[in-house]
Amino acid sequence: MNDSSAPVLVTGGSGFIAGHVISALLAHGRRVRTTARSLDADAVIRAQLARIGTADPGGRLEVVVADLTADDGWSQALSGVEEVLHVASPVVIGAVDDEDAVIRPAREGTLRVLRAAADAGVRRVVLTSAFHAVSWGWTDTEHTFTDDDWSKLDGPGVDAYTKAKTLAERDAWEFAAAHPEMELVALNPVAVLGPVVSDRLSGGNAMVAHLLAGRMNPLPDLWLPIVDVRDVAEAHVLALSAPGAAGRRLLLAGSGGMHLAEVAALLGRELDRPDLADAAGGHGTVKRIDGSSAREILGWMPRPTAETVLDTARSLL
Repeated sequence: MNDSSAPVLVTGGSGFIAGHVISALLAHGRRVRTTARSLDADAVIRAQLARIGTADPGGRLEVVVADLTADDGWSQALSGVEEVLHVASPVVIGAVDDEDAVIRPAREGTLRVLRAAADAGVRRVVLTSAFHAVSWGWTDTEHTFTDDDWSKLDGPGVDAYTKAKTLAERDAWEFAAAHPEMELVALNPVAVLGPVVSDRLSGGNAMVAHLLAGRMNPLPDLWLPIVDVRDVAEAHVLALSAPGAAGRRLLLAGSGGMHLAEVAALLGRELDRPDLADAAGGHGTVKRIDGSSAREILGWMPRPTAETVLDTARSLL
């Protein structure tokens, strides 16, 4: 039985998903310890929590120094911890000059956290993986993606970030197989949108920001599978204790996806933006996704996609 009074360790507390995960843990009455490269991040993380409406947690939030690229600090970070949410990972989408500079830190950082967790006797680790580890490199447009699918790293459209997330998750499962005393859960969210915690944007939120700024004309013919960051955070909290989650990877897919043109049209209608309301297009490849396992195992219910998109835009504005 886990000790609910013990702190939960969240890696990379100043990140977008991590900020919402910390907020969700606090809302569930949990104490949180989070890692950062400097103690200066304490004020930053608290400001980000305030930005999304989380009351000042006071002493229920502790920031400790530990970096994914070095061993220093991890044993102290894990002292007295029974549960770990490994959220931190480099996010670099698209072509890069040196793929290894993206892949190596993700893989080494994941194993560094897992080794330290095993040494500390941690009961369960929840790894934030990604849909990038599930569906990239496939050419079969009729395939329905499930928790059992893996990206094909020799397939088309595979970038360094996809390789990093896929290989890091595979490393984690190999480690878990060698350490059966420690439970592992992997969560694989699709494109994560939602209220921003800072001005650093990536992924779906960056696309919404570009739309609002008029920097996407013409619109790319693109379909986005969408999940709300607040629902992703709730899934992390649920995955800490759900009995059936141990040893599983779970696709986190929201209630649907939208073509970029549909996103623009929604924002145009609801935010009174005529420059967006008449957006045309919307025939990009739609990936078929079966995310039912997360709903069944975690008791997880994501919110409507339109709500996510609008809340994202309002937070950006």
